[in-house]
Amino acid sequence: MTGYKAQFKGKKITVMGLGLLGRGLGYTKFLAECGAILTVTDLKTKAQLASSVKALSSPKQGFGLIKFVLGKHRLEDFRNADMIIKSAGVPLDSIYIKEAQKNNIPIEMDASLFAQMAPEVIVIGVTGTRGKSMTTMLIYEILKANEKFLKRNVHLGGNIRGVATLPLLKKVKDGDIVVMELDSWQLQGFGEANISPDISVFTSFMPDHMNYYKDDLKKYFADKANIFKYQQKGDVLVIRPNMKKLIPKNIVADLIVADKKDVIDWKFIVPGSHQLENLSCAVEVAKQFDIPISNIKKAVADFKGMEGRLQFVTEIKGVKIYNDNNATTPEATMAGLDALGKEKNIILICGGNDKNLDLKEFVKAMSKYCKSVILLEGTGTKKLITNYQLRITNEKAKNLKDAVKLALGLASRGDIILFSPAFSSFSQWNNEYERNDEFMKIVKGLK
Repeated sequence: MTGYKAQFKGKKITVMGLGLLGRGLGYTKFLAECGAILTVTDLKTKAQLASSVKALSSPKQGFGLIKFVLGKHRLEDFRNADMIIKSAGVPLDSIYIKEAQKNNIPIEMDASLFAQMAPEVIVIGVTGTRGKSMTTMLIYEILKANEKFLKRNVHLGGNIRGVATLPLLKKVKDGDIVVMELDSWQLQGFGEANISPDISVFTSFMPDHMNYYKDDLKKYFADKANIFKYQQKGDVLVIRPNMKKLIPKNIVADLIVADKKDVIDWKFIVPGSHQLENLSCAVEVAKQFDIPISNIKKAVADFKGMEGRLQFVTEIKGVKIYNDNNATTPEATMAGLDALGKEKNIILICGGNDKNLDLKEFVKAMSKYCKSVILLEGTGTKKLITNYQLRITNEKAKNLKDAVKLALGLASRGDIILFSPAFSSFSQWNNEYERNDEFMKIVKGLK
């Protein structure tokens, strides 16, 4: 794309939320390169954000002066700006966002701002309480493997670790495809801009982030629904069969209900019936580009799976170890248990912070599939122990390393150790990716 720099050069922009995952850093760098006058503000301290701040503070990078307001937000930074770029997870009732709105300052988000500025690019958006990451990567890998057939480039953006979407403006050309994983927070940006992706996938919907949405499931769905709400005639919405009842009858996009029966015999490395549903959604998207089925099947057969999504890591003395770190809801962990639990032979490592979710069915699933449970500390774990009776052996771990050690001590040949937290990570880690990396490091260090 050309002309994008002029949209930011000399503009006073407040970046709300720098973070540690790389996305905030990525689009802040991009804005600085475009000549924006930046104020970067975050509730985390300078010490907590040291790596991100360092990356933006080197004069060799030529970014110029960036003003940092860390450990707090200030109302004044939301009054005297031409634009606010907010990160995911900013509270719905944020007084700072309300201050910007009061002063008629545009509020944007990374992925949705990209979509507005690149209208000639085909945007494929994927959301869902469960399954959005796997479906996104399957779509991307299938399309990427067929770039020559498509005669266009395929890019990845949205809620991907370390990936900022706005900088893709430097790379994309008219007609290119950008595949985006979009969580409910990022879809707030699409709603505020009154836009939806050209091709959308809505994999599943169930309670999540109820601590953020204050137990209001309708508000959560309203954010998710931006994936299709502003689609136009000729756009496409792909859903799983159980989502049909949630989609309004008056949508103008072409509705496709994906069926896992169509892919049940395909060569696909990832276990679980729910993963076949994700695969069927990805295949339906690929069909929109008239890619031959033989090409799609080959890309799926070559797919290696995803780290932290029911990922087989290693086998030690006949005990298989799986990393399902990104299962941050009880339902996600239940799906993993169902996928692997042929017998009552799973030692589950779970626990973390509460999201105000019902745990009754989760407790039943543990009783059905688990030989034992190792519990990590956190408010969700405390709720589980206090309010529910676990009818299987369970032990508390001091930390993740201790949890792996305890699990190995309980496992026998033929058993499975499944790390699938069912809760958020914020009691011990800054984010779920830190938790993932620590688990992988621990397991790789085993002999």
